[in-house]
Amino acid sequence: MKQQKAYMSFTVTLTFVLLFSYLASSVESHEVEVEDEREFDYVQGSQKGPAHWGEIKKEWGICKTGKLQSPIDMANNRVKLIKEPGDFKRNYKACNSIIKNRGHDISVGIFAITFILILAGVFLCIFYNEFMGKTKGGVIWMQLQWEEDKAGTVEIDGSQYFLQQCHWHSPSEHTINSKGYKMEMHMVHLSTDPKVKNNIAVVGLLYEIGPPDAFLTKLLTDIKSLTDQMPEKSVGMINPTEIKMDGKEYYRYLGSLTVPPCTEGVIWIINKKISTVSEDQVKALRDAVHDYAEKNARPIQPLNEREIKLYGIVGPSAEL
Repeated sequence: MKQQKAYMSFTVTLTFVLLFSYLASSVESHEVEVEDEREFDYVQGSQKGPAHWGEIKKEWGICKTGKLQSPIDMANNRVKLIKEPGDFKRNYKACNSIIKNRGHDISVGIFAITFILILAGVFLCIFYNEFMGKTKGGVIWMQLQWEEDKAGTVEIDGSQYFLQQCHWHSPSEHTINSKGYKMEMHMVHLSTDPKVKNNIAVVGLLYEIGPPDAFLTKLLTDIKSLTDQMPEKSVGMINPTEIKMDGKEYYRYLGSLTVPPCTEGVIWIINKKISTVSEDQVKALRDAVHDYAEKNARPIQPLNEREIKLYGIVGPSAEL
């Protein structure tokens, strides 16, 4: 009996380890940005500030040595006008989502619980009953989030990029002719096609103070309810098409993530038309984060001879 029980325990443990390893590798393969943003900060002069991101971890080295870093200033004298709409299409749909406090920003993540995650939960329970239930001390809770590509895509140059999450920075990270804005939203997309060279695409929207943003208004109550003890919350079905990207003109360039690991080869699409957000909405986002930083925007990075294109300009008298 003891041998049978020991064998069962070993089998459960081995199965759990293999399953967890698979899940971890799957999550890692879909991970785009650092999840725990408390590993770095935005304070000038801090040892964890933007100037030192590339020194904190070896895998973040490109934050310091990279030549395609973001954000940038989109100055008129560096922008190439393309008098056509370009190959960029949005095709989103409603999907279950959660709001998560990542430490330096609030993100909306798109998720779906799959059979694998349920199976992992079953093995976690078995593992706990077999081992942890017989030991003294606390239990370390591990949250697994299995993300599926359910919220739709953007299509760039014929390739599909699936929406993963969106988050906000205040003030804006990108500037236009050295002018910054009150806030910037990033919609992060990922291509699952192994043939696509640049598999990350980020759609950015800039905001100035004005009428409240309707999308934020819908989420604000849930955002305000986040605490250090409850850093994430399910908000049900959210349709990304509610994020209005007005106007037909947009900047495009090749850059990087604006947070560690600062991965390069990111296709940036920045809407030229400036949206509006209220002061109260910006304050609510900052208050909800509960950190000490007054801003969560990375400084402007060198352009290094990169090309910036502005698509959608029509007519001979069009201006930047």
